[in-house]
Amino acid sequence: MCAPAVRPRRGPGPRLPAVADSAAHRIFVLRHGETEWSSSGRHTGRTDIPLTERGERLAVAAGETLARLRGDAPAVVLASPRQRARRTAELAGLRPQEEPLLAEWDYGDYEGLTTPQIREHAPGWTVWTHPCPGGESADDVTARADEVLARAAELLRDGDVVLVGHGHFSRALIARRLGLAVTDGVRFALDPAGITVLGDERGVPQLERANLPAPEPN
Repeated sequence: MCAPAVRPRRGPGPRLPAVADSAAHRIFVLRHGETEWSSSGRHTGRTDIPLTERGERLAVAAGETLARLRGDAPAVVLASPRQRARRTAELAGLRPQEEPLLAEWDYGDYEGLTTPQIREHAPGWTVWTHPCPGGESADDVTARADEVLARAAELLRDGDVVLVGHGHFSRALIARRLGLAVTDGVRFALDPAGITVLGDERGVPQLERANLPAPEPN
């Protein structure tokens, strides 16, 4: 994800419905499984590439983890339109609705490049602290993340919500859910096929579980 080299925007994230007890509905953030580009560190925004064989196995394992966490309670599943996210959802045993707002951060001119390659032209560059020419700004991504969370707030009234997406945008979502700037997504790891659980305690957003790994298939 690419943030501008300016003071990051802070302030409260979107307010989700308060809950009455520990059985309240939750948001489950699932990152897609491994791809060739994710394994090599290439920034993958708009490029629509498939999962690797290992990525498919991890997606199946992530579904098993979700089932243990959630049981068989109903949930609304929203997935990025990219095939790596949709396929992850399907292999995890989910029935996703396509949600374009869950697409990965647009890296612009840095699409397909690794951080060391980018730093040859932009010393000290990180995805969280510097701009991406031709791509999205932190403010752009903040607006998109907040819109996703506003929709999730409505859906949470009826059950859990599962958001299947990408590494950087999903971490931005986690940050916004907790009332932080999108650039604070750097504080939350999320590996391929990892799961983060976002809850709510008496109206206060809560990080219940972070980056739960999909068991490595044998």
